[in-house]
Amino acid sequence: MCGIVGYVGGEQATPILLEGLHRLEYRGYDSAGLAVTDGDTLHVTKAAVRVAELRDRVGEGHAATTGIAHTRWATHGEPTDTNAHPHTDAGRRVAVVHNGMIENAGELRTELLAAGVALASDTDTEVLAHLIAGQLEGGAPSLEEAVRRVLTRVDGAYGIAVVDVTRPRELVVAKDGSPIVLGIGDGEMFVASDLAALVRHTQRVIYLDDGELATISAGDYRTSTLGANRTAKTATTVDLTEEDYQLGGFANYMHKEIHEQPEAVRRAVLGRLDERFSTARLGGLHLDARELRSIQSVKVLGCGSAYYAGEIGANLIEEWARIPADAEPASEFRYRNPVIAPDALYIAVSQSGETKDTLAAVQELKRKGGRVIGVVNAPGSAIARECDSGVFLHAGPEVSVASTKAVTNMAVCFAMLGLLLGRVRDLSVSRGGGIVSALDALPQRIGEVLALEDRIAGVAERFSWAVRMFFVGRVWYWPAAREGAQKLKEISYIHAEAYQAAELKHGPLALIDGGMPSVVLVADDELLAKNISTLEQIKARGGPVIAVTSADLPDGLADEVIRLPRSHPELDPIVFTIALQLFAYHLAVGLGKEIDKPRNLAKSVTVE
Repeated sequence: MCGIVGYVGGEQATPILLEGLHRLEYRGYDSAGLAVTDGDTLHVTKAAVRVAELRDRVGEGHAATTGIAHTRWATHGEPTDTNAHPHTDAGRRVAVVHNGMIENAGELRTELLAAGVALASDTDTEVLAHLIAGQLEGGAPSLEEAVRRVLTRVDGAYGIAVVDVTRPRELVVAKDGSPIVLGIGDGEMFVASDLAALVRHTQRVIYLDDGELATISAGDYRTSTLGANRTAKTATTVDLTEEDYQLGGFANYMHKEIHEQPEAVRRAVLGRLDERFSTARLGGLHLDARELRSIQSVKVLGCGSAYYAGEIGANLIEEWARIPADAEPASEFRYRNPVIAPDALYIAVSQSGETKDTLAAVQELKRKGGRVIGVVNAPGSAIARECDSGVFLHAGPEVSVASTKAVTNMAVCFAMLGLLLGRVRDLSVSRGGGIVSALDALPQRIGEVLALEDRIAGVAERFSWAVRMFFVGRVWYWPAAREGAQKLKEISYIHAEAYQAAELKHGPLALIDGGMPSVVLVADDELLAKNISTLEQIKARGGPVIAVTSADLPDGLADEVIRLPRSHPELDPIVFTIALQLFAYHLAVGLGKEIDKPRNLAKSVTVE
């Protein structure tokens, strides 16, 4: 959720740390800081500011070649200069940066206060710095051992990096529930919570597992468990470069990523559509036809937009494979003591592959013997490694907090999974062939929606006065309506709710008036007459209507009409979500919002 960067090598650490923080700004944060050491002094600069202002405060920096840095998203304590990371002990010997939440921080704070330790901040992280320094002063033989002893007392999630002023040529990092990646350079080593901070320097990386520590120096590293057992790690090469994270002429990453969707979908379907047998090939599932036929139900688990994409996917799977399928927020799943069916397929979906609630659901499923696969965008992520098999999205790096191309690729991957499950059952060759053709043509359909951007921007401008909106959809389009409302909330801060069209008359119509615009999704399908009735109900109560439609509507039913190209009856909701992304984007731009870093949100949510 927050950003961690670390460096040890032969270069000045400060510029490298600041550049790394800049690369992680998209994750969302409210303060930033760094600590470097030359062996004599721990130089700490931190404040509730953006990285650019932190750079100004650091100035020329120091000659130190070892350091850690952090962008914080507040969990314990308000976003203030004092609560910003790194945190140090009273003697400024140890500095710590930390992602995650220490659940027993209150108990540990009480212990420190009773021992006469003066705590400067309201954070859970500061207790780690004091406890680690206490272990060193109490005789711990190494920084690694001091960190290990403290972490055995910690409940909760963490990704941490620690520096000790008396050991200026090494860093210690540890992970449990929050990602830590090591980057291997030539005579230098890097640490980050995200590949974005590493790819400028190296493509050779090592992913730490939960419960694992690493001690790194300029030319070496060693990894071990909390139980002090050495572990063997193999470096992997990532297929990402610095250019993948460039804006490329766009004003912000969200706009860039919206326009990257035709190519992202092409990557998702490349080599996975089988025209000969009218099916999909998803080799990462490691399930043969007999195993696929044994699946009797499907449950999709995700959070936020991933959950809504999962709803689209569940509809497709149930329609094409004719087996029960539904989606549920991963954040609720494990707390309701669910029944784990042995013949069910559970699907964990996450852009980052690090979403804490979804990862915890996967771990609970595995503990109970459930069959679970991952649908993620990040190879090497925690969910990818925890799941037995899965499907990669191939959306490419997604920087903006508000997900666009990853959500679209999630829905596309679910469509291929639904096609595969359907074709081993009763989905006909001809119908399967139609789906294959529609998936192959989907990038072109998305491009046709993007060509309507000026029209959609004009509609957004006309309704920029709104402070609340309804998004309305029926059956296939209900998840798309939910995702549309989510996007508007995330980046414009306009209160938006989504409702099933048939549910309006069961309460929500009471809110319809001239100040409540409704974005209504109207498909050219067998439910067109019922959707026209929905439009009439809203108009009869004075509600402004924006119709997003692939149909020819009677005149006067809507104040604005966004007419979309037809794709495929069950794939059209994916096309509709592209238009809703553009609508939310241009409305937020018109309101002057900070598009890529919406307030109070973060890209990778690694806390509960």
